[in-house]
Amino acid sequence: MASPLSFSTLITILIIIIPALLQCPVRSDDTGDQLLKGINSYRTTQNLSPLTENKNAACLAEQIAEQFKGQACSNTTGDDTVPGTEQQFPNFPDFLDQCHLNASVIRDGTIMPACVPGLEPNLLLSNFTKSQYSEYLNGTQFTGIGIADEGNWAVVVLSTNTPTGNYATVSGNDSSSSVALRSSLLLLMLGLLIVLLN
Repeated sequence: MASPLSFSTLITILIIIIPALLQCPVRSDDTGDQLLKGINSYRTTQNLSPLTENKNAACLAEQIAEQFKGQACSNTTGDDTVPGTEQQFPNFPDFLDQCHLNASVIRDGTIMPACVPGLEPNLLLSNFTKSQYSEYLNGTQFTGIGIADEGNWAVVVLSTNTPTGNYATVSGNDSSSSVALRSSLLLLMLGLLIVLLN
């Protein structure tokens, strides 16, 4: 019969495995993936280059989607918005902080929310390709995309490759990968210390 793992060995294994698992981004559904494929297919039919995923734009899209979650669809929300009635978020600076962005790197980008009951894929795609948003999807200046969804809402954020629209992380703020690396190293050292003390 095999001997049970010691407490310190178990802790060491958990300290090594958990940070590795936390660093792997995983989507709980494929709504964003389907929408990205559909938008890139649409752009291909327009003889435009496909958009590439931009993690910082996706972060901002997630912050905005969370604000729309639970809100009913109306002509003052999403792609049916009457110009001049767009929802304003007084906490938008907090969204930027959460994503390590500032207004100077998002100026040339665009944010497009859409509300579709059940996020039915074909109807959702049409809400972007056959609405006022198609003007932006046809824009040659856009090279990146971030997508998030919450409830019946999907938010698409388009980015450019210019310094005023690339959604690059602001200098001076830690990027998520460097924070994750430091956290992993700290946990590894803690695990080794526990093993050495036993």
